[in-house]
Amino acid sequence: MINRKLTKKVKVGNVEVGGNSPITVQSMTNTNTKDVKSTVSQIKRLEEAGCEIIRMAVNDLEDAKALREIKKEIRIPIISDIQFDYKLALAACENDSDAIRLNPGNIGAEWKIKEVVEACKFYNLPIRVGVNSGSIKQEFLDKYNGVNENSITYSGLEEVEILEKYNFKDIAVSLKASNVNLTIASYRKFSELSDYPLHLGVTEAGTNYKGTIKSAIGIGTLLAEGIGDTIRVSLTSDPVDEVIAGREILKSLGLKTEGIDMISCPTCARTKVDLIEIVKKAEDKFEKLNDNLTIAIMGCAVNGPGEAREADYGIACGNKEGLIFKKGEIIKKVPEEVLLEELLQVIENDR
Repeated sequence: MINRKLTKKVKVGNVEVGGNSPITVQSMTNTNTKDVKSTVSQIKRLEEAGCEIIRMAVNDLEDAKALREIKKEIRIPIISDIQFDYKLALAACENDSDAIRLNPGNIGAEWKIKEVVEACKFYNLPIRVGVNSGSIKQEFLDKYNGVNENSITYSGLEEVEILEKYNFKDIAVSLKASNVNLTIASYRKFSELSDYPLHLGVTEAGTNYKGTIKSAIGIGTLLAEGIGDTIRVSLTSDPVDEVIAGREILKSLGLKTEGIDMISCPTCARTKVDLIEIVKKAEDKFEKLNDNLTIAIMGCAVNGPGEAREADYGIACGNKEGLIFKKGEIIKKVPEEVLLEELLQVIENDR
């Protein structure tokens, strides 16, 4: 059982972040924001995959104006990602954004930050303060001897204090680095010093394969310690892959229960069927099921139903055939080529 740190709660559109709210999965579009059709199409794919909050870059006023049209076509709330130009944050607020992501350190004069704060107050929007290892003020680098958890954390705290100075507290914070250990250390330290909700991620994590591993270790370690309120797996890949990976991280820790939890054995010389192909097909076949079920696909009788006894449903394969079982109880024996269809039918009959 994970004991989550109780943080403050903010609302991003109709989605609550922090406090006792469920941990949410985010992603970011890689379409041109002003290309409304392409952006909406991508977001709908992300929604189908289970994305709960979407962030998109607002690079100019055309992007900001497109937000209103995009908002009409999607179900999940929008975070506008703002860099350097405070006027774009103001325009995003005016065009139905649900939150603003900015780094106060690159906005410029403090009066510009105040303008953004006042707009967010008026439209009742939260601000996510985004800090990463590549955007730390020189004074913190000098004070804390370079890039480390201290310079990242205290840079973030200063940016939060700027917002608080203008009586603004609807804040979430991210403190990302591409180094997994630095990411973990920074979030741990900030969590000790503040109770603002935290958006977790390992920035610039890399490709789908390596990036998912880095993110699972970094994000998963923090979540297991009760730290974190919303996550993004940052991959050089289709954003849908980010959502799939994020949901699996949460499911593996018992922090999300919607959807199928599939377990399968690594195969060995006892395996007499093409288990790898069966598991691939099973993932495709069962991914649309929203039931909170554990399904086991096992290569032999040693691993299933014995070791997979606690699975809700499963397959234990033999020589070109397999046993279908439910909670450890064998239901039927069927040929390899119809194993998945028969398993799905058993599940459907019980629904």
